Amino acid sequence: MTQIIDSLDEIAARYDALLVDLWGCVHDGVRALPEAVAALQRYRAERGGAVVLVTNSPKPRAGVERQLDRLGVPRDAWDAMATSGDSARAAMFRGAVGQRVYFIGQEHDLGFFEPLRLLDDPLEIARVPLREAEGIVCTGPFDPMADPSVLRPDLLYAKTQGLKLLCANPDIVVDRGDVREWCAGAVAALYTEMGGESLYFGKPHPPIYDLARRRMAQLGQEVAPERILAVGDGIFTDIEGGMGENLDTLFVTGGLARAETGTVRQPDPERLAAWLSAEKVSPQYAIGALR
Repeated sequence: MTQIIDSLDEIAARYDALLVDLWGCVHDGVRALPEAVAALQRYRAERGGAVVLVTNSPKPRAGVERQLDRLGVPRDAWDAMATSGDSARAAMFRGAVGQRVYFIGQEHDLGFFEPLRLLDDPLEIARVPLREAEGIVCTGPFDPMADPSVLRPDLLYAKTQGLKLLCANPDIVVDRGDVREWCAGAVAALYTEMGGESLYFGKPHPPIYDLARRRMAQLGQEVAPERILAVGDGIFTDIEGGMGENLDTLFVTGGLARAETGTVRQPDPERLAAWLSAEKVSPQYAIGALR
């Protein structure tokens, strides 16, 4: 049975580290969420807990840090960060989809192709036209407002050539303020549905959690799984991912699932229970917004 809580403070003493989703929990794509920031600052200052931001952003960590600065998320609200982009980049530079790749994404995500210092001997990657490619790298649709089906002709050709698609962001959609946008996960899901092979490195898949643990180790933190809480608004990414890692989870219902859970300040208990039962997911806790 999922317990609805009113504040992170109610359960903070049970955990030594938090794995916290960003978009929909700490910011809305336009600005920082003040209550969430304050909750994380309290957790670090008063409990001495570690906050690792775990995001499906396709950006390298440095790019996400700059984004957080612009959105007004202060550095004293978190300790370390693991991004889907860094996890996927490591795989790309090891040759997961070949050295000549077709890029699906926007210009602001070209930082994905910057050299990765974590690897001693990264492969040289070249962006090429689709018909010259050995594989595909997708950080998101060319147009996040257009239905991913507009990419079907290119994906059909790629499937017939046996190209693998590296998905740098498993999220299907994200809300930028009040506007919902398509993400790379929607493209990868379409490619898989068409019979192509998609490779995932963000939540809910294990590689990003391995990266998060390495980030914690760099902080000098060796935290037992039962003392880690995964926090997020994506039931199929944050919550399923945390459950897959045998972690307790806190579901932020006022993000992507606010309509399904009837969330105003807090979720409607009956609607929340019915929706979680239908989706066969059981987070330990739920809250309308991180605070």
